[in-house]
Amino acid sequence: MYLIKLDAIDSTNDFLKKLSQNESTKNLTVVIAKSQTNGKGQMGAKWNSEPHKNLIMSILIKDLLLDINAVFGLNVAIALAVITALEHLKIPDLAIKWPNDIVAENKKIGGILIENSIKSNGTIESIVGIGLNVNQTNFENLPKASSLKCILNKDFEVDDVLLKTYDEIKVNLLDVKNQDLSHLWARYNNKLFKKGIPMPFEDINKKRFMGIIQKVKLNGQLEILLEDDSLKCFQIKEIQMLY
Repeated sequence: MYLIKLDAIDSTNDFLKKLSQNESTKNLTVVIAKSQTNGKGQMGAKWNSEPHKNLIMSILIKDLLLDINAVFGLNVAIALAVITALEHLKIPDLAIKWPNDIVAENKKIGGILIENSIKSNGTIESIVGIGLNVNQTNFENLPKASSLKCILNKDFEVDDVLLKTYDEIKVNLLDVKNQDLSHLWARYNNKLFKKGIPMPFEDINKKRFMGIIQKVKLNGQLEILLEDDSLKCFQIKEIQMLY
């Protein structure tokens, strides 16, 4: 593992993005930080993390994706790698809240942000940011957040969580490289949070409706069965699950 350890940084994704501008930066370079002052989530949301207690990492992935239309397959591979690593740590009741929140016992314990860029030579480069709540126990004003320590009531070695996650990412990236994604897609859809259960949603116009999650499509859209028995697909951030 090509590992860069930082005490504090505004964003590991931004740091690695700048580093990757040097073409000699190796594939699968990992940057971790003990503290992050400007962590990012999906669509500009902020990721807040208590210093020294959690896993904050970014990994450079290049020479892998050949088609920009297949980028959500990388999301699938990364999310399942995190899930598998946490299963090894005996974390119960794991699920993926579309598109890339990691949930355990109905509470968010982690998030993934993947930023893709197309280079001048047509290749696709990805910066994969992963945040996992490991030993943090104070989640004031965050009633839907939790951590590994909160769940199992014990401390974890953050480096151990890092190594397990990195190892599982490497395994799944081989499947992406070989375009062998059918089993990953099947497992991703099986792991969807609240799949098959009638749930309230709210769209971007604040209109509320009931629906049942069916699956995520290859383009990353969420397919929902509506009350009139029609199927409708939504892009990221077009709807919010109310739970």
